[in-house]
Amino acid sequence: MRFSATIAAICTFALTAATIPSALAAPAATASAENAEIYKSIVKIEVASQVPDYTTPWNAGHFSGGSGTGFIIGKNQFLTNAHVVSNERRVLITMHGSARKHQARVVHIAHDCDLALLEVDDFSPFEGLPHFRIGDIPKLEDEVRVIGYPVGGERISVTRGIVSRIDFRSYAHSRADMHLVVQIDAAINPGNSGGPVLQNGKVVGVAFQGLTQADNTGYMIPPPVINRFLTDIKDGSYDHYAELGVSEFPLFNPAMRKIYNLAPNDPGVLVADVSVGSSAATTVKQGDILIAIDGHEVDSSGNILMDGERVNMNEIVERKFAGDAVSLKFVRNGEVMEKSVVLKTFPPAQMYAAQYGKKPRFLVQGGLVFQPLNLNLYLSHKLNNPRVRKIFNTYLKDGFYEKHQDVLILTRLLDDPINASLGGFAGNAVETINGQKITTIEQASQLLNSANPPKFLEITFSGVDRPLVIPTKDLAEANQRIRENYGIHSQQNLEN
Repeated sequence: MRFSATIAAICTFALTAATIPSALAAPAATASAENAEIYKSIVKIEVASQVPDYTTPWNAGHFSGGSGTGFIIGKNQFLTNAHVVSNERRVLITMHGSARKHQARVVHIAHDCDLALLEVDDFSPFEGLPHFRIGDIPKLEDEVRVIGYPVGGERISVTRGIVSRIDFRSYAHSRADMHLVVQIDAAINPGNSGGPVLQNGKVVGVAFQGLTQADNTGYMIPPPVINRFLTDIKDGSYDHYAELGVSEFPLFNPAMRKIYNLAPNDPGVLVADVSVGSSAATTVKQGDILIAIDGHEVDSSGNILMDGERVNMNEIVERKFAGDAVSLKFVRNGEVMEKSVVLKTFPPAQMYAAQYGKKPRFLVQGGLVFQPLNLNLYLSHKLNNPRVRKIFNTYLKDGFYEKHQDVLILTRLLDDPINASLGGFAGNAVETINGQKITTIEQASQLLNSANPPKFLEITFSGVDRPLVIPTKDLAEANQRIRENYGIHSQQNLEN
């Protein structure tokens, strides 16, 4: 997994003898009869969701609704996109040709690769229907058909397209992760998301996003991504992607190649940065030339040849799990070295990923609202403080996470006599509370709610040369007044 966003997938449609209806199994079965059975395994998903409000984190958030597509891959297993069911409060599934809505729930969800697995309370109406299974990645110029329930009508829709590109791109749902994608020249419209893409009777992808800057351009999630998700959840939980922690820089420039003693046709890409605490942190260094990964030669753009296609070298890591090993071959100071790296997840990277299905963490004391920095908060409050922006942008590069599990931001002041004339502090990152450096919101809560508080709470901020000071004598009374005035039912939520 890298940081950026949209990818494609391929699945094969297979029927077991136990689930093949006689009409479908008979050689004389017509194409329309076969399609009728296939269509029943492709369902419409309607979702009522509740989106958290990071500007007033004590509130429940606003309700919204939407719809998407899913399909059966096993007994009481419906595959769809994570963004179709994110922040869900109610999920209903409808079979093609039926008016009945079935109550469903999310069993597993992977926001980093935009996939989710659902189940219904009662699967009996779906018994005997064909199950879709994962196949192989389609080739360039292959024709495929996208099936789903896009906006513009209530019934199932079928469109055709050609595979035009196989790439390593960003997934829009998380806003941070990059995986393999397959691009087709067929539009993926709202409602299509989560639907299967078919080729020669097989499912060859999960439709999941379109390109707004171009007409009739869509993307689907490919089998390597789907298979990894389904393998990951076999133990009952989703554990996320492992990260190598290496940022590469292409070596196209002749002057750069000369500096690193590379001939025009020599392989290799420059290691531009290695994240502190990541899988490769103790193995490779900034300035190394990475020339191979797991035996696959890395070209000057950071690509490798895999499954007959040139893809980003991180595709090797994409198909592995935490605890797996990957072999790196690199050049350092003219010496060729080869070392094995054990992969692991990299939680600090979640700073740049959109969060779903979680209540915002916050802490209110004396009208001061504190919240941990993440992408949701950054975008909701449009944080423009240059010091905070620098912390956010270099959080991984500078290894800020090693000492600060949370970067606590004073997001706003709720007007009250106790915090009068304290303007100018909102939007800053907390550095200390009563002299103690703040590393987590839990620590801040303990200091701000001490059983034996000092006469004053003194809070300092990064880059600010004066402290914020409020008295503790009338704090309990002020907190009660603020809760009533602003409808705050709870002064804090510390759970992640």
